[in-house]
Amino acid sequence: MSVKKQRPPKVRWEERTQTPLLVLAVAFGVAYAVPIVAPGAEAWVLRLCHVVEWAVWGAFAADYLVRLCLAPSRWAFVRSHPLDLLAVLLPLVQPLRLLRVVSTLLLVGRRARMAPQITLTTYVAGAVVGLMMFGSLAVLHVERDAPNGNIKTLGDAVWWSFTTMTTVGYGDHAPTTGLGRVLAVGLMLSGIALLGVVTANIAAWFISRFERDDAVERRQTELLETLTREVRELRAEVARLSGPVPPRAVPEPAAPEPAAPETGAGAGAGASSAPRV
Repeated sequence: MSVKKQRPPKVRWEERTQTPLLVLAVAFGVAYAVPIVAPGAEAWVLRLCHVVEWAVWGAFAADYLVRLCLAPSRWAFVRSHPLDLLAVLLPLVQPLRLLRVVSTLLLVGRRARMAPQITLTTYVAGAVVGLMMFGSLAVLHVERDAPNGNIKTLGDAVWWSFTTMTTVGYGDHAPTTGLGRVLAVGLMLSGIALLGVVTANIAAWFISRFERDDAVERRQTELLETLTREVRELRAEVARLSGPVPPRAVPEPAAPEPAAPETGAGAGAGASSAPRV
């Protein structure tokens, strides 16, 4: 049996539905933005956007129910995914457009974190862009028709979202309605959390980089110490082999042996042959 068939059905379902749900999330963003950016669009366009919003929310709700049915322990799945359940129930309790936006964003964020190809940096960047875009659209939708509101255009809304997420609070634009201020609080908290994640990610990158450089430097130092020790040993061996050779002892010449005295006829013959004086 292959490894793919051995994986739980819930994991296989999440892998198969990952890309389609992310595509639906993009469609939801377009359907949510069109009525706000172009409020004077034709009626059928506005109705289509409304249907797409509910359809995308329904797709994510169905995905939650399927994952709940495929989970080994359904109660454990519910306890470990409280935000998913809240996102599914919010539009049913109070079918406000803003609640539907929040619930869909929560579901999209949960599924995006499951994707193995999405790294932390990609997830944080996507979350920042998504929150800024939907925050701008939401506050523009709420504040544009307010009597004392000063956020009347999309540019004003984007500028307000940027200053709010970065906790700068420039002050030239601010929501005046209660719902707009609730959006501001949520955007502030989200911005602080995301900035904390970005800061921690950058700090972790620098720390890992420094640790890697230190490890390389330690290895180089160890190699240099080993090389120095080997060179020192080689020098000692060369000095031992090339030292001065001690002089060899020259053997003394052997003393001549004394001649043995002659005896017998030899001696007499020698005496008779000696000249007479």
